[in-house]
Amino acid sequence: MSEAKSVAIIGAGPVGLAAAAHVLERGHRPIVLEAGSSVGHSVRQWSHVQLFSPWEYNIDRAAERLLAATGWNSPDPQHYPTGAELLESYLEPLAAKTALADHVHTSSRVTDISRAGFDKLKTKGRELAPFEIRYQNGQGPKVVKADAVIDASGTWHSPNPAGANGLPAIGETQAASRIAYGMPDVLGQDRARYAGKTVAVLGAGHSAIGTLTDLAAEVPETQPVWLLRGNDPAKAFGGGANDKLVARGELGAAFASLVAAGRIRVESEFRVSHITADGPRLTVATGAGSCCRQIVVDELIVATGFRPDLNFVRELRIQLDPAIECPVALAPLIDPNEHSCGTVRPHGARELAQAEPSFYFAGIKSYGRAPTFLMLTGYEQVRSIAADIAGDHEAAERVELVLPETGVCSRAAAPDASNCCGGPAPSTVDACCVEDANAKQQGKTGCGCAS
Repeated sequence: MSEAKSVAIIGAGPVGLAAAAHVLERGHRPIVLEAGSSVGHSVRQWSHVQLFSPWEYNIDRAAERLLAATGWNSPDPQHYPTGAELLESYLEPLAAKTALADHVHTSSRVTDISRAGFDKLKTKGRELAPFEIRYQNGQGPKVVKADAVIDASGTWHSPNPAGANGLPAIGETQAASRIAYGMPDVLGQDRARYAGKTVAVLGAGHSAIGTLTDLAAEVPETQPVWLLRGNDPAKAFGGGANDKLVARGELGAAFASLVAAGRIRVESEFRVSHITADGPRLTVATGAGSCCRQIVVDELIVATGFRPDLNFVRELRIQLDPAIECPVALAPLIDPNEHSCGTVRPHGARELAQAEPSFYFAGIKSYGRAPTFLMLTGYEQVRSIAADIAGDHEAAERVELVLPETGVCSRAAAPDASNCCGGPAPSTVDACCVEDANAKQQGKTGCGCAS
């Protein structure tokens, strides 16, 4: 065992608390800094949403060992929890009733990180200097020093804008009162805002189709409109019965049925450029002049994904993929422009480490702008990172995770989706495509076409 180290962990969500559990189990001291007033602050913003994965995929093993010592009753492993249940049955007891209680600091927003006595330019002796983490709480600015840092602060509070060029659409800021981001609770606390209105939802991921499905289940007068930047709605329908996460497959199938029945109006190849508040309504437009298309709606929900907030790490030596804004070594595994079978090869400290020694991104923030992050992936990340910090490099390199497959397989450059990854797998093989079937015949696990 190496000498005990202090490890600052930014964020007290599922992955941040899992990181703290692994660090503590390794005999080191976690310092968890959470910007929100309670643990799982971002999870509270989507507490109404049911997870696609059952409890068996949502509980970190080190965290489970800490909870077991308190007499905690583990939830039914096959039950699909909501965000609220994740908080109540797992995150809150983990933070309050285990040994982590003395290490979690809420209402502590990290503002800057550097090396004590070293600016970004200075190299000699840099790796020996502790990290200096500045944060803000109700008492004012604070400083804490640590030997290592794990940034698991997430991306929830940095949503992508509506503009198809990655910038806010012209007029988006001025129309903010009638625009929501992410996945508002359209059937619960936000029902009055959306019921009986024409509501456009921009995006093609699970947040968008989940919201559209809920809107279609509302009162008959509610008119959901799907704004899709691409030209193939079927890409959003998912893997159906082939998805090993059953709830995710069912959502895609249900959504496809609603679209086929005409319950959801589809506007494909709709790349938003302008948003105008026109009295009590919004005009959402794409293009300009004779190429302009526009729709008039009451509300707009932007579900185009998220991006990492990198402001507080600007004084560290960070290397990120220029497109995805994720660690460079991770980019080939998750780049949606190149290849996706819905699964990502398990990865850890080696892929997540930075040029700044002992600094790591983890959780959904490690994916940058890429989608399809699974909580279980984050748990494997921090298990590996904690081992690396402890000097147990063999454990850091070891893979201890097999991810569930989606049944979805696509290459952006493939002209014929039916031939993607060699085409559909033979009916006698449990695989998502031919390449995956071939890999499994060679004794490999995971999605064979993800390499």
